[in-house]
Amino acid sequence: MEKTERNAPCWCGSGKKYKYCHSAFDDKLKKFAAEPYPVPTRDLIKNEEQIEGIRASSKINIAVLDYVAEHIRMGMTTAEIDEMVYQKTTELGGVPAPLNYRGFPCSCCVSVNSVVCHGIPDDATYLENGDIVNVDISTIYNGYYSDSSRMFLIGDVNEEARRLVEVTKKSLEVGLKEVAPWKRLGDMGAAIHEYILQNGYTVVKEIGGHGVGLEFHEEPFVSYVSKRGTEMLLVPGMVFTIEPMVNMGADAIFIDEEDDWTVYTEDGSLSAQWEITVLVTEDGYEILTY
Repeated sequence: MEKTERNAPCWCGSGKKYKYCHSAFDDKLKKFAAEPYPVPTRDLIKNEEQIEGIRASSKINIAVLDYVAEHIRMGMTTAEIDEMVYQKTTELGGVPAPLNYRGFPCSCCVSVNSVVCHGIPDDATYLENGDIVNVDISTIYNGYYSDSSRMFLIGDVNEEARRLVEVTKKSLEVGLKEVAPWKRLGDMGAAIHEYILQNGYTVVKEIGGHGVGLEFHEEPFVSYVSKRGTEMLLVPGMVFTIEPMVNMGADAIFIDEEDDWTVYTEDGSLSAQWEITVLVTEDGYEILTY
């Protein structure tokens, strides 16, 4: 950890003197640095100005998902959802973060039934009665990133599929109970994993959440099959997503070889995902997107 003089401006960019800002924080962090699991680097800790920027981006992200919730319907194509997302995001002054990100061709991900994540919208995929659909939206606003996704039930969804969606959503609440400063990220992942297994489902291992805010994807990688007492230390100012991908069948997945994006369950079983972004605060957490 780089040393900062007590009367120098704090490294976080707040404009305050170090001794009045992150001095006590750094002293506490040093006590954890000797443990076998990582502590966050300074670039992962957001200051108030950055947090306000992420909050502003998050408001757009939430508004766009609300708009999708109002207009999604049976018979529309996934490309129509993508067009809605692009139009509403830009209307509100934002930029869709997925568009052209590492070659991704659309403004959002739309994942239907056995698609785990990263589904590419197209004109050939229609929403049909009984489908479960994840719409994953990420927004850039004034250089700040936000990210969240929701599940939508199309028409008459059978009880098994409905339960999968409900349990997956409930798992976020279970995980949030473990989000607090000076705890380990693995506590949250373990709680979610235990809850999902208790309900007879599996959690995807290879893909998880991530830090977000100044970039689309930041450290840490957020696993939902972790062990308690492991993974990165949670500290005030960290921002990351909670987004378990839950399969009705086995946890095995594969990526479409043609588009190199779309992730499917290997056994063809249904998959569900909800995503929120959280900020670790001095006394707990704040949900930034949902």
